[in-house]
Amino acid sequence: MSEHHLTKTRYSSFNLLDEINQGLADAGFEYCTPIQEQTLPIALAGHDVAGEAQTGTGKTAAFLVAVFNQLLKNPADENRRQNQPRALLLAPTRELAIQIHKDAELLGSHTGLVFGLAYGGTGYEQQREQLAAGVDLLIGTPGRIIDYFKQHVFDLKACQVVVLDEADRMFDLGFIKDIRYLLRRCPPPEQRLSMLFSATLSHRVLELAYEHMNDAETVRIKSERPTADKIKQTVYYPANDEKIPLLLSLMESLQPSRSIIFINTKRVAEKLYAWLEGNGYKTALLSGDVPQKKRQTLLKRFQDGEFKIMVATDVAARGLHIPEVSHVFNYDLPQSGEDYVHRVGRTARAGASGAAISFACEDFAHYLVDIEEYIGHRIDNEAIDYAALVTPKPPIKQKPRKPHGSGHRHGQKHGKDKHGSRGGHGHKHRQKG
Repeated sequence: MSEHHLTKTRYSSFNLLDEINQGLADAGFEYCTPIQEQTLPIALAGHDVAGEAQTGTGKTAAFLVAVFNQLLKNPADENRRQNQPRALLLAPTRELAIQIHKDAELLGSHTGLVFGLAYGGTGYEQQREQLAAGVDLLIGTPGRIIDYFKQHVFDLKACQVVVLDEADRMFDLGFIKDIRYLLRRCPPPEQRLSMLFSATLSHRVLELAYEHMNDAETVRIKSERPTADKIKQTVYYPANDEKIPLLLSLMESLQPSRSIIFINTKRVAEKLYAWLEGNGYKTALLSGDVPQKKRQTLLKRFQDGEFKIMVATDVAARGLHIPEVSHVFNYDLPQSGEDYVHRVGRTARAGASGAAISFACEDFAHYLVDIEEYIGHRIDNEAIDYAALVTPKPPIKQKPRKPHGSGHRHGQKHGKDKHGSRGGHGHKHRQKG
């Protein structure tokens, strides 16, 4: 982490237990980020906190340290049963839940606490057995956790801490009924420590906090702009059939060390993947159609540097801690300013610098007005150097995928697209990834 990103407050100033300090030392954490500096004193004192901060600002470490402290200093009730978790940590996506669990194992490696993970898509029986055997921290997504809860695999009556991460995203993804269902099965707010973190403490998020938390203190960490100061943002205005040549030209000239390319639909993501592979770029494709095990493998290979490019729908836009992403490309502009901020927030993390390049094409340029209004400034316009545009090699031919679920695919063709980016355009709605 750069000095720009950190405060002068050391973790050692909080008089944390040795078990927690050892985990922080293992992770190389000495100084707090602003959200950690302001929320930890509140949570460590046993008071509820609702925190607002951009992605990549250290929210995960803030709530994990507070959870460990609460559980270690307040032993479980002697009547607690084996299958009763002591802390419930809810995340909106599988990827974020996996990342929180990974961070918990690192930061909490000396605590003796047992960490459980529950999310959809894979490992159903394995996860079920782990939770039945007993965990201290239950980390997961609402759907899978409710599934096990209704089967009486565990109950939440001994829950001492509740954490909601990316609370605004919970609303966006339609999980809020599930969240309320689970919170009502925990001890009442005054009998537990509750923490909520969100990119925005909107009215609906604060209403949730008021309903299910005990007089939570709000903490807002805002930069002057919603997007990180160190992100160089530019926008091009290509025609639809210029997007592939433009992207390939930028890849050639910029030579990104690690980049994420965001697409609005799975279908166009697959087409773009085929074009990149056909032009010599080893690429990971991350969307909702990719099976969970494969998705995890792809993410790890991308994090390890085996792939330098990841084509992704918005499934990857939130919560992933992927270090050293030098460039984010919005091949398709997102529908909202908030989604734009979350996408470009994949770069310039932990105080580093980065670049965000957007294509305002014929189909999505109209979103730019709302995006610029949301971030509070114009994005620098970059002219296309038509003389420098490369002539793309043909895309690879993809094997027809097996139907996802029970539906049949009627008449959908895979393979070469004359212009590289025509397929999927004209759909003004965003397909969830």
